[in-house]
Amino acid sequence: MTLRIAINGYGRVGRCFLRALWESPLNEDVSIVAINEPADIDSMAYLTRFDSTHGRFPGQVEVQGSMLLVDGRSIAVSHARTPDGVDWRGLGVDLMIEASGQYATRDALNAFLDAGCPRILLSQPGRSAEDVDRTIVFGSNHESLTGGERIVSAASCTTNAIVPVLAIIDAAFGIEHAMMTTLHSVMNDQPPIDGYHHTDLRRTRSALQSIIPVATGLAKGVTRMLPQLAGRVEAKAVRVPVTNVSAIDLVATLARPTSVAGMNALLRRSVDEGFPGQLAYTEEAHASVDFNHNPHSAIIDASQTHMSGPQLANVLIWFDNEWGFANRMLELAAFWGRRMPSPGLA
Repeated sequence: MTLRIAINGYGRVGRCFLRALWESPLNEDVSIVAINEPADIDSMAYLTRFDSTHGRFPGQVEVQGSMLLVDGRSIAVSHARTPDGVDWRGLGVDLMIEASGQYATRDALNAFLDAGCPRILLSQPGRSAEDVDRTIVFGSNHESLTGGERIVSAASCTTNAIVPVLAIIDAAFGIEHAMMTTLHSVMNDQPPIDGYHHTDLRRTRSALQSIIPVATGLAKGVTRMLPQLAGRVEAKAVRVPVTNVSAIDLVATLARPTSVAGMNALLRRSVDEGFPGQLAYTEEAHASVDFNHNPHSAIIDASQTHMSGPQLANVLIWFDNEWGFANRMLELAAFWGRRMPSPGLA
């Protein structure tokens, strides 16, 4: 039975989620039936058709009254600014993708449930572990879903990229300590030129002219998923002036010795055997632009693996922070739907 999905917030994540569905074989099993977005419907249609990062939409997009028609499929559009402004129950929605980025606590998310939305898949981490029923990195712990959950977080793009790699290295060599530096593409909380845009003063500076350090909750996200690493991982992040594709520079002190060849052999074997679709491996001379629209959570760049002595390892991981994450959210939604008691009958 078809899983009926609504999207709340039709920005970068919301539009990539719709595009990912249209490019996926899951298009037969999942249907987007509603979008709630404050912007006007003509702008929504235009930004669906044309995307500066991912190119033209591969299908037909039209507006018909308050409906968005995508290859003839009707999507009801609303413009509510509060959870109770949409008749989620009347739409027959099984699951809502919360992609606005404005809701991260259980109290805030419960407002959607109270308004008739049966289940929520959050496109960011919950403020705390208790704010969601489960945090899932697809490919790592999605099998733990029962179908009875009501609020699930898909973690973050960076957590999806790094957690499988840390788990692989920790299982093989033991991680005593790790430092992760995320080199992240610009985001919409940064202005193109200096402006009064954010309470973080660094984020008032031009995203196009500077490398800008920002706060990150990646270490907290990692230890939610890999509690055995609690107190042993730290993270920092800088925004760099590219519009898409990011990287994580991982430095780890290992409990057991290895070499560059040993580390790369482990990572290649693990990618081939354990993480189809989520991780990829390359030894080619790449730049970040080569991974635009890449659907993997992470691509391990073995050409950049280094060792300082036998127990200090450095690994570089590329990821399309938009497209990879949107694909994991889609796969997670479809998997969760198969675990639900009666999808399509909400």
